[in-house]
Amino acid sequence: MGPHPAVAAIRLAVRRVLHDILDEHSRTPDETGRTPGRPPHDPSYDPSYNREPSPLVLVACSGGADSMALASALAFEAPRLGLRAGGVTVDHGLQAGSDLRAAEVILRLRELGLAPAESVAVAVGREGGPEAAARDARYAALDAAAERHGAAAVLLGHTRDDQAETVLLGLARGSGIRSLSGMAAVSGAAGRYRRPFLRLDRQTARTACLAQALPVWDDPHNTDPAYTRSRLRHEGLPALEKALGKGVVEALARTAQLSRDDADALDAWAGRAEAGVRDADGRLECAGLHALPPAVRRRVLRRAAIDAGAPAGSLFARHIEEVDRLITGWRGQGAINLPGRVVARRQGGRLVIRQG
Repeated sequence: MGPHPAVAAIRLAVRRVLHDILDEHSRTPDETGRTPGRPPHDPSYDPSYNREPSPLVLVACSGGADSMALASALAFEAPRLGLRAGGVTVDHGLQAGSDLRAAEVILRLRELGLAPAESVAVAVGREGGPEAAARDARYAALDAAAERHGAAAVLLGHTRDDQAETVLLGLARGSGIRSLSGMAAVSGAAGRYRRPFLRLDRQTARTACLAQALPVWDDPHNTDPAYTRSRLRHEGLPALEKALGKGVVEALARTAQLSRDDADALDAWAGRAEAGVRDADGRLECAGLHALPPAVRRRVLRRAAIDAGAPAGSLFARHIEEVDRLITGWRGQGAINLPGRVVARRQGGRLVIRQG
């Protein structure tokens, strides 16, 4: 008798991602110029000597159902593929007893056979609001843990439901098609972060935990109406399903993938177009910018602003629209102030974007 269908589903999702990681690892040359795991062209080479360690994959685990299901699937699949598996939990320190809960998560990860398994305490700032600040602190801790252990990848337990919520939050911000593309299956520096569950719903992960008798912790912040995502999860999405019928979550997740494909294509187009609208001194030519399709031109402007020092997370559509008017609605207006003390102004048919 095979595993419960929910358990089989989460294992299959993780297995596919681990195969991708293995394929990438086998194609990445090490410092000697040879591919890890493959002997050099030397008849005297002893494959048992100085063998490359197998790649390490970490799981980011909060102790909730999604990440515990992910941890269990990683613990099951990794040894069968010759991979090492570990886990990290981040203690945000935002609730009383958070350190004790983090210790409990580490104990559960070790019981699953994950090693290393460690807890990282972080200090959450205030910039961008509590949710954004906690997210920034969490990813900084995960990046540091991955570097410290030399991990090939970090698995995240975001589900299809999380993707749908992210799309709706992007829609509410009105930030364009990139916001509607939600979370990528692969993201971060060198593709560090992997999200195996983006095609699985939240209930599948929870059912997998029940089927395996895995204890889970339900974060009270996830039901606190003070948080935007919590209100969307417990009020917004149910209202949409009531008005539009079942299938809203799946449709939003599908929209995310379609939007991501379109955004990637437009970003690539903008990257090629940018070289053609810069003069010999590297300044942007307004006439060349004006001739570009709006979606491409605004991407060029956004990239130029970020290159000049504007923080990407603080650069909104309204900022780019103001800069765009220096191209399409020129009436002699003054400079545009952007986040990061970046200033955009039109001078002699050129667009100058720089700090100052």
